[in-house]
Amino acid sequence: QVQLVESGGGLVQAGGSLRLSCAASGSIFSINAMGWYRQAPGKQRELVAGISAIGSHKYADSVKGRFTISRDNAKNTVYLHMNSLKPEDTAVYYCNCRCVVSPGSYDDDYWGQGTQVTVSS
Repeated sequence: QVQLVESGGGLVQAGGSLRLSCAASGSIFSINAMGWYRQAPGKQRELVAGISAIGSHKYADSVKGRFTISRDNAKNTVYLHMNSLKPEDTAVYYCNCRCVVSPGSYDDDYWGQGTQVTVSS
């Protein structure tokens, strides 16, 4: 199986910064993409940022210019650098991996347990 362990959440004032990390481990043959999603109370989970195996990025419009996603392929780790945080960024942030667990198989979605990010005004 695949395990995703997140770290780096917490409480920060508006305008501050945080860095989230997510390390993937377990029976991983390859990783096609990794990303970060978030879910605020009463809202659906939404994509924040994603990065492909070749390094192409995509971001939610609400975070463009403030958040940066990066990836260390050697460590199977993805990072989310969050700057100029706003109260509306408050949510539980989930790491996602589209991982292939054996040669010839399709990739599948795996999720971390979530880490809370709270931005105070």
